[in-house]
Amino acid sequence: MTPSDLRCQEFVELVTDYLEGVLPRRERRRIDAHLRDCHGCTAYLEQVRVTVSLLGDLPPEPPDPQTAETLLRAFRELRR
Repeated sequence: MTPSDLRCQEFVELVTDYLEGVLPRRERRRIDAHLRDCHGCTAYLEQVRVTVSLLGDLPPEPPDPQTAETLLRAFRELRR
């Protein structure tokens, strides 16, 4: 199997690890080779990057009141 033998489905399965930089060097080279030839996966990679960036800019959503109360009760019990 050569580096360019990566299929689009494999790329989609590996895209998160690729973006996080945790893939072994060989896998990263296969993806880089695939991206040079596949405009669809290149566009998909950019969409994932934009999505991650936008979601990272969102403020955290506060827990609903019932969950907050359950957590507070659990913390109080731990302190005892």
